[in-house]
Amino acid sequence: MPLSVFEHEDPHQYLMGFGNYHQTEAINNTLPVAQNSPQKPAYGLYTEKLSGTAFTVPRADNQQTWLYRILPSAAHSKFEPLFAEELKQKLASDSQLQYTPDQVRFDPFDIEDSVDWIGGSRLVAGSGDPKTKTGLAIYVISAGKDMAARQAYYSADGDLLIVPNQGVLDLQTELGRLRVRPNEIAVVPRGIRYRVTLPDGPIRAFALELYQGHFKLPDLGIIGSNGLANARDFQVPVAAYEEDYDSDWSVVARFNGELFKVHQTHSPFDVVAWHGLYYPFKYDLGRFNSIGSVSYDHIDPSIYTVLTAPSDSPGVAVADFVFFPPRWLVMEDTFRPPWYHRNAMAEFSGLIDPGLKTPKVEGLTLGGIQIHNVMSGHGSDSQLFEAASNEKLVPVKEGTKIKAFMFETSSVLGITQWALVDSGKLQRDYQKSKWQPLKVHFKKPA
Repeated sequence: MPLSVFEHEDPHQYLMGFGNYHQTEAINNTLPVAQNSPQKPAYGLYTEKLSGTAFTVPRADNQQTWLYRILPSAAHSKFEPLFAEELKQKLASDSQLQYTPDQVRFDPFDIEDSVDWIGGSRLVAGSGDPKTKTGLAIYVISAGKDMAARQAYYSADGDLLIVPNQGVLDLQTELGRLRVRPNEIAVVPRGIRYRVTLPDGPIRAFALELYQGHFKLPDLGIIGSNGLANARDFQVPVAAYEEDYDSDWSVVARFNGELFKVHQTHSPFDVVAWHGLYYPFKYDLGRFNSIGSVSYDHIDPSIYTVLTAPSDSPGVAVADFVFFPPRWLVMEDTFRPPWYHRNAMAEFSGLIDPGLKTPKVEGLTLGGIQIHNVMSGHGSDSQLFEAASNEKLVPVKEGTKIKAFMFETSSVLGITQWALVDSGKLQRDYQKSKWQPLKVHFKKPA
């Protein structure tokens, strides 16, 4: 059969809305009516259920999707370990993380032009354990070439939140295609097969792999029914199947922090139709509806949460994805930058938009990141403190020159040996240049 036969002329079509029950078919009348697993599905397809949560999870949190495909995903060879030592070092396990209270900042990590998405994934930080589905891992991913033509990849360890900061990603997933650009994010849930190609050349992205739970929209509370990221603005792929069952395909699996490979004679992207609540999606950060103070004080950065992964403790997240969009600052008698603070949460932050006028702020450059661990103090450098303390307070639009994101977690973050030493990107004078120049302004009253 021919390779890459899509019923849709444009594979980059989207359904709208996150958390909604979606259904899509590449061939009309594929989806069964009033049942999920008929004795003989339409067109000789197989039924496969993809479960992102346990069957018995309460209905509000249950995530399942029914797939109607040419061959089931179980039709493959035995899993064999992928023993490439270089890859194992890049995807170092939790036991190899180093835990430090030091505030750390890194120059931009190099783009590895000679590798693909799998080979270019580097663990930077993390905490927890995929075996017990606790915690998370954070990667910098760079690549200069497409994944192999008949290869797919998936992680059994967690959902992957992708934040590009250079280049464009074309994600071919089992459920359809997503094209992801800078200033957009994408989430590929645990277990979903996908392939990454690079239509515009080399890429670099940051990614958070969530071992525990799934991402959702944060509750709005007293904000009301609208604001922040609105469900209708999320984009979900439509079914776009591929016919190929006469070729050698490989599927690479990330399982408990290790890589395995299987071979099969059919494309993993052969889903003709699907319906359910468990699917990949993307979001344009330009659609974020920011909310802030219109009187005084700098509001907690939680007000900029795009997606959250709640823990079992009310109000505490395993991970939050936070984005600081262009926004008006109008607060009176207020120190407008973030106040100096120590958090119960750890912060991993960086800049994401290569098209901005200022790709650097306070020593942080586009492609670099900074980590402020649990209860380690941080805030503005001395120059920004002096300027913000003495500036004339008029309405000003913030975030037009730089755009920043943050992964925030209730876990203590460990950092890899590669990031701290081998990459050569650690800024060793971070504390000295950032906060030690702060002056004493205290004046004891007479």
